[in-house]
Amino acid sequence: MSLFSGAGGLDLGFVQSGRFRIVFANDVLLHMVTTYSKNFGLKLEVCGSEERARASLNTVLACDVSRVDFSDLKDAEVDLIVGGPPCQDFSMVRGPEEKRRGVEVRRGRLYAQFVRALAVLQPKLFVFENVPGLVSANRGLAYKVILEDFSNLRLRWPEVRKVIATNGNSNSVEGYELVFSKVVDFSALGVPQRRERLIIVGVRKDLLAGNLKLVWKIRGEIEKVLSGRLWLFRKYPLTTIEVFEGRALPELNSKYREIMRRWEGVWEEVGTERAFQWKHEVWDKLTFDIIRDYLLVNGVEGSDEAELEEAIRQHEEVLKELGYYGRPVHLLGFPDGTNEISEEDPDVIERMRRIPPGENHEFVRGTRWEVKGLMSNIYRRTHPLTPAPTVIAYGGGGTHGYHYDRGRATLTLRERARLQTFPDAFLFYGKKTEIRAQIGEAVPPLSAKRIAEAIASVLEEIS
Repeated sequence: MSLFSGAGGLDLGFVQSGRFRIVFANDVLLHMVTTYSKNFGLKLEVCGSEERARASLNTVLACDVSRVDFSDLKDAEVDLIVGGPPCQDFSMVRGPEEKRRGVEVRRGRLYAQFVRALAVLQPKLFVFENVPGLVSANRGLAYKVILEDFSNLRLRWPEVRKVIATNGNSNSVEGYELVFSKVVDFSALGVPQRRERLIIVGVRKDLLAGNLKLVWKIRGEIEKVLSGRLWLFRKYPLTTIEVFEGRALPELNSKYREIMRRWEGVWEEVGTERAFQWKHEVWDKLTFDIIRDYLLVNGVEGSDEAELEEAIRQHEEVLKELGYYGRPVHLLGFPDGTNEISEEDPDVIERMRRIPPGENHEFVRGTRWEVKGLMSNIYRRTHPLTPAPTVIAYGGGGTHGYHYDRGRATLTLRERARLQTFPDAFLFYGKKTEIRAQIGEAVPPLSAKRIAEAIASVLEEIS
């Protein structure tokens, strides 16, 4: 079962693993649910005016999760619940003693609904996904509360129940052994994007029967997968140019040289000390050989020929797994219009022509192309030989993500979808701003597939 499902990036990875099927999904936004229904083949339902909305098998429900009655899914014997509930509500959790109210704050309306689903359906496992900032929010107290809730569900459930409507809940509520709880860098799993997420995996305690040896074995297996140790991507990450062009690095040497040569002389056009510093520290060190420059810009040291050859093989393998191999994205058309290049503000076009790959708005500070920006992702250009910066779901002012080619500015929606590892066959529905949100808010399906493979092995262990 999937909660806070969005367009289904997390769920898609579980389906792609071939080990799971979705029995129910839920999100409050209709445009998200519409995309989900079209791609997963689940029946789309929208809750009506009644107070409670029933969760039905093989459906995706557009509804506030607080209104969803999960009890009809008990007979489905749900093995796993996945989801990433918004956790902004933790800002007041565990404050000063006189204000300490436990879960009796607004977070009970969202996060505690995930807890409610665990209490009602008691799945064998759960996967909780969220932003890395949750670990340090409110001096780390919010994160501590979450871990306590999951671990001691039997003890915490009466407290949670105070602030959310419940029905049909079992009095026998088991807590969960947390077998993984870390921030995961998805680029280490082969995602061509610097994207980190907090992942928490719990196994129902009664299934482990106090077997510490089994617990540590499961923890080790999940850690091995989600740390990226099974692959070489931590040292040799998949790149933007590879997923856009559909080929591994050795086949793209001439394309790379053509792209980078267009940036020659940009330092003279900009004319600032910063621009000439870039020439000295970046441009002058380029060899225009794609492999040598790839190792340089990614800071790869101590590489040997056999290891590099294996890394390139893994790049090609992932491109084929994603369905991108031999399919340059700029040559493709999509019925959802996601590969259309949007009209650009002339000022943005001129600004981006002076911001080279890997640089941002600060590169043109002090020039006529200057723009105010406080964050490093403002008007940041992707670099062809590195993973892309994090794909962002919302915002204007230069947050859209920009192509490495000097003749291009904003990335197309489909290019963003590739950076998120959505297959080209996955189509999006809604307005452009809604589709941007669907893509940007998603968990990359490739990383979700790796999580699913680890979870499947856990299910085998506890069975």
